[in-house]
Amino acid sequence: MQKFAIRHILTAALLLAAPAFSQTNPQTDPQTNTTLLVDIDHRPATSLDGDWHTIVDQYSTGVYTLHQELRKDGFFMNAPFDPNGHPQDYNFANAPTLRVPGDWNTQRPELFYYEGPIWYEKDFQHTAAPNTRTFLHIGAANYRTLVWVNTRKICEHEGGFTPFDCDITAALHDGNNFVVLSVDSTRIADGVPTLQTDWWNYGGLTRDVSLVEVPDQFIDDYDLHLSRTDRSVIEGYVHVASAPAGTPVTVTIAELHAKVESTVDANSRAVISIPTKSLSLWSPENPKLYKVEISSGPDKIEDTIGFRTIETRGTQILLNGQPVFLRGISIHAEAPFRTGRAYTQKDVDTLLGWAKELGCNYVRLAHYPHDERMTRTADRLGLMVWSEIPDYWALQFDNPAVLAKSKQQLSEMIRRDRDKASIVLWSVANETPNTEARTKYLTAMVDLAHQLDPTRLVTAALLVRTEKTATGSNKIVDDPLGKALDVIGTNEYIGWYEQHAEGADTTTWDIRFDKPLIMSEWGGDAKAGNHAPSGDTHPALWTEEYQAEIYRHQIAMLNKIPQLRGTSPWILMDFRSARRVNPGLQDNFNRKGLVSDQGVRKQAFFVLQKAYKDRTLGKAE
Repeated sequence: MQKFAIRHILTAALLLAAPAFSQTNPQTDPQTNTTLLVDIDHRPATSLDGDWHTIVDQYSTGVYTLHQELRKDGFFMNAPFDPNGHPQDYNFANAPTLRVPGDWNTQRPELFYYEGPIWYEKDFQHTAAPNTRTFLHIGAANYRTLVWVNTRKICEHEGGFTPFDCDITAALHDGNNFVVLSVDSTRIADGVPTLQTDWWNYGGLTRDVSLVEVPDQFIDDYDLHLSRTDRSVIEGYVHVASAPAGTPVTVTIAELHAKVESTVDANSRAVISIPTKSLSLWSPENPKLYKVEISSGPDKIEDTIGFRTIETRGTQILLNGQPVFLRGISIHAEAPFRTGRAYTQKDVDTLLGWAKELGCNYVRLAHYPHDERMTRTADRLGLMVWSEIPDYWALQFDNPAVLAKSKQQLSEMIRRDRDKASIVLWSVANETPNTEARTKYLTAMVDLAHQLDPTRLVTAALLVRTEKTATGSNKIVDDPLGKALDVIGTNEYIGWYEQHAEGADTTTWDIRFDKPLIMSEWGGDAKAGNHAPSGDTHPALWTEEYQAEIYRHQIAMLNKIPQLRGTSPWILMDFRSARRVNPGLQDNFNRKGLVSDQGVRKQAFFVLQKAYKDRTLGKAE
């Protein structure tokens, strides 16, 4: 193996210790040797989805000896088994398989609670075309991934919910090839997220894997959006990897009879400005998408892009210059019916179909970037999106290495989805403690989000503090992080973690920021089919009736908050969580869903649906 590969595999986590992975450059980071190709789902690709041979390697013996030294004969060598040869502890050819994409927890009962490394191996055929480069695309792998092709160490990546692409050109040869990956789902203290979450730690290659071939000089990134100052102009840039200054770039939107030509500068970036006439703006009522063709030399890609503006004015959120109220719901990437990580178009259509049935014009995709199918489909359905990275609860906010990991994930999320009209909010955090170190950390994240994408609003879901009053309680929103945010998100659980449902009737709100407020979480648990006795005026916890009461009282309270501009109750569907172990009620599920994991709509679903469809919850101004 090359010295580069050996040096960087040694920087990976020793066994299950904290890793040294970091990736801060949104294009190519020499520490990990990965990049991220935008619009890759619209490029021709050779799918590697399907069955992969797998080996569970709890002690990481496939990489390290018992002395913690790098093995020269590790599992990544994929050596053929010879019963008469040297003793060998592995054999991919006879190993059991796992489906890719898919988490391993729900594919084999013995892996349901497993956290640790698993090896994946797949053979494939390849014939190189002249003057091309080949990338291995991994839609997501949770949480740390090491990649070898034909025994050569290629790249590594940390982060379980964002895609990465590894240039494998130099490792390929015509004919038979193989790829070996080690995917380690171990939770680590200096990870993002950190040790505790309220969702299941699904491990594995959870999204699509493919081979993508591009010209030597290729389009790897672009940003095309509607100008905030002139809604008749589409502006942005196109980046052409390896292109010398002066390389031509063409952008065509045939439906608008628009075609512009530009050239890249010394940084391989071409500035784009497209005057348009009769542009139909994207909105929930009119989710118009245009086919956009981008070409440079032998490379050409197509995208479907909607054009709109999103901004704030005082306490208003403006979509295309008009005030809008975000009628929403929070969603986890949990697959309906089969459970496990959501990754199919059917999963997406079911989840977002329920949101539309509920009367939503907005969804909060919590607490990490979801599969790209979600944002593509939200574009088509006209659902505005809050997209979030897993800066969740108690990160090591005083650790610069953790900040670098958060910046990496934010950069990857924004780079992948910057051209999705549906996304109106980037979220940098959820329910983090109000400390000086946290505020400094997350302010840096907000600044980065604004730098990477100045066309969208930045938010975070904040905790609130409570003061008792003579008649009830007062909720105060004064988290100093709010100074940096465009839109304030707040989570509260009156009726569940505090007080009873009617406690909302005597709760007032004191918002210390002259900014729009989204009640980003509220609700309570109910197990589908668990009902209170008929006529019970005080239904018990965990019943559908009590959950519905929470929603009725919450809606009345929320309507008294003048600057409320959206809500996304917790949550659309029940989802697995290792924290939720109450037998018979939770059984490793968070039961705050309005729909059960098997598609049963609870009573609260219809309470919220009526409020949204009758427009009796919230005002745009």
